Amino acid sequence: MKSFKNNAYLLIGVVAFLMASCSGERSSSTGWEYNNPKNGGFEKVPYFEQETGPGLVLIEGGRFTMGRIEQDIFYDWNNKPRTVTVSSFYMDETEVTNFHYLEYLYWISRVFGADYPEVYKKALPDTLVWRSKLAYNEPFVEYYLRHPAYRDYPVVGVNWLQASDFCAWRTDRVNEIILIREGLFDHYPNQINEDNFNTAAYMNGQYESGKRIDGMIDLDPNKETRNVKMEDGILLPDYRLPTEAEWEYAAYGLVGNTVGELIVEKKFYPWNGHGVRNADDDYLGQMLANYKRGRGDNMGVAGYLNDNAEITAPVYSYWPNDYGLYNMAGNVSEWVMDVYRPLSFDDVDDFRPFRGNVFTTLQRDADGYIAEKDSLGRLRRREVNVEEDNLQERRNYKQADVINYEDGDLESSIYYDAPGSYDEKGKNAMYNYGTSSLISDRARVYKGGSWNDRAYWMTPGTRRFLDEDQSSPYLGFRCAMTRVGSPVGLGEY
Repeated sequence: MKSFKNNAYLLIGVVAFLMASCSGERSSSTGWEYNNPKNGGFEKVPYFEQETGPGLVLIEGGRFTMGRIEQDIFYDWNNKPRTVTVSSFYMDETEVTNFHYLEYLYWISRVFGADYPEVYKKALPDTLVWRSKLAYNEPFVEYYLRHPAYRDYPVVGVNWLQASDFCAWRTDRVNEIILIREGLFDHYPNQINEDNFNTAAYMNGQYESGKRIDGMIDLDPNKETRNVKMEDGILLPDYRLPTEAEWEYAAYGLVGNTVGELIVEKKFYPWNGHGVRNADDDYLGQMLANYKRGRGDNMGVAGYLNDNAEITAPVYSYWPNDYGLYNMAGNVSEWVMDVYRPLSFDDVDDFRPFRGNVFTTLQRDADGYIAEKDSLGRLRRREVNVEEDNLQERRNYKQADVINYEDGDLESSIYYDAPGSYDEKGKNAMYNYGTSSLISDRARVYKGGSWNDRAYWMTPGTRRFLDEDQSSPYLGFRCAMTRVGSPVGLGEY
């Protein structure tokens, strides 16, 4: 109890210090003093910089030419070169590993396993992707995910939906440990079912378990304490998959090839030059990535293996690019956020390009309050709609699901008047999914080459797609996070 009181007093002291540091500062708009309970308590907290989350590196944004730089040998015509601008963001320096994913599975089993075993089952990677009718890959089925020999190797067999769920889980675990670090929460290992920490639920007053103290001192004269809110700048933005433009931009690492505003050397791969072997004298001839050199050659000859990996390799293998990112060519291909369309580069904006938006909002009850969280502890969301959200008055969008915007909508399809050629929402009509095409609103882009790909696919401009509920032994992922504020860090602008 004494320790609890001491920590509470310490937090009060910190808050008092922060208040004092801003005391006397007044609004340049109204002249009212900030952080003064007599004035209503409107707060201006000290803020310096976005914290870098675990495993992330800052990718300074800018313009680049997105799309094809290699000959289009498949004649897909799906990556027309185009100049775009990508905002600064954060990205994992490596692919998500087996051990990272096992941590996730362990948490799900501990929290939901007793009452909601289907949640754990839903999260399991498909280890059967290793099987082949004419190869003996059973050892990978049994050992690759769980054996400690592979703990630092990239997780595979994870579909797009599972990767997105992992990102959401990671957001909550990182923000929870931040609140523990700040003295607001205790370690609370007994979370179960809906009683688990969720960032959005906590910020909206629907999670109380695990609190060490009631909250931060509230300067509102009618309240004593409050939860952390976005305006405090303490909690991090969501982890998520990178967009296709972000991934491609980060893979090139052109920050190392700029002088002033000039890109003095264009890159073919994430490294300089057109070769796939190291040209430095100390490492002359060594492979720069994990890929398939030729038919039947996955690793070279005994005594001098060309990439030292018959399948995947540990995530810190080879040399990082100029952003400090490992294996942006080779090892495993990686999921990105985007829905696949052949002509995306013709359609999307040239600033932060992306196709795949489905606009949502928090559900509210009949009285207008945020609805009770669901049985897994998450706030409920719904797609925006004309009736409840006054979309008829909006100029920038009129519906929630704009995946098909200017591409794949019912009116632009040759099947627009053919009964049964589209689903209940008019989707897939343009591409006649399942008959003449595998493209649908569930087709997600993946980028980069893998351990089983030729060097052609290691150029960042190449793109492929797979249904969001399918997986592969060649396909993994890494997380990203939005950068808020200054694009260059350290509050320079």
